[in-house]
Amino acid sequence: MYQEERILAIKAYLEQHQRVSIQDICEIFNVSRDTARRDLLKMDELGIINRTHGGAVLPQKNKEIYEYKERLVRQSGNKRDIGLYAASLIKDGDFILMDASTTVQFTADHLASRDVAVVTNSIDIADALSRKERVRTYLLGGELNPQHRFLYGQSTIAKLSDYQVDKLFLGACGITVNGLSYPHEEDGDVKREMIRRADQVIVLADHTKFGHQMFYKISGLESIDLLITDRQPDQELTDKLAENNVELLIVPDSSPTGQ
Repeated sequence: MYQEERILAIKAYLEQHQRVSIQDICEIFNVSRDTARRDLLKMDELGIINRTHGGAVLPQKNKEIYEYKERLVRQSGNKRDIGLYAASLIKDGDFILMDASTTVQFTADHLASRDVAVVTNSIDIADALSRKERVRTYLLGGELNPQHRFLYGQSTIAKLSDYQVDKLFLGACGITVNGLSYPHEEDGDVKREMIRRADQVIVLADHTKFGHQMFYKISGLESIDLLITDRQPDQELTDKLAENNVELLIVPDSSPTGQ
């Protein structure tokens, strides 16, 4: 069982029993105490739990914040691999944009380049970047969507017009032959302006986003320069990407086979 699967199972156990001990995790999942501690440490970093002496409890947090943190766990192995590769594309001195996406947050987490300036409307990405040395972070203002943790509105879009960047790292909710789409119009308007402000548009999306048409379309495939994913899209979408000169990069799965 992968760590991500255990984390979801531990969360389910906590929802039923309110608390869990390291010994419980060892017995339920047949893992070592060190592995159990690493699982709890990861869950604590994601904000899913509060650690206690010898175990953990669920935090008394706003449910909407918890939903965002849970999305970081689901499919996180694939998202982490995509984000890690995307981070390797950032060069020293780059000016970049990052939208509010859980996959893009993995890029922020793994950013190792120096003298980079990042503009984002994600409060979680801004928080992650605040721990990076020699990274300047510009958090766009606007109204906060508490459920999905992004800032939006006319003031956000107006401020974006002041910037021109080398690269945009953009998450995706839906990718079809018709383009990119998202469930929220207010978020989509910000992403659309981000595309206008970037010399290179890099979309990060795991395979679950392929073939899904969401409520609000922000662009056609012609707006994308590079799509980084974990699996080959179906032939129709692959052909349409090539027709629109979108470079397709498939990141191999690096998930451990053991603990």
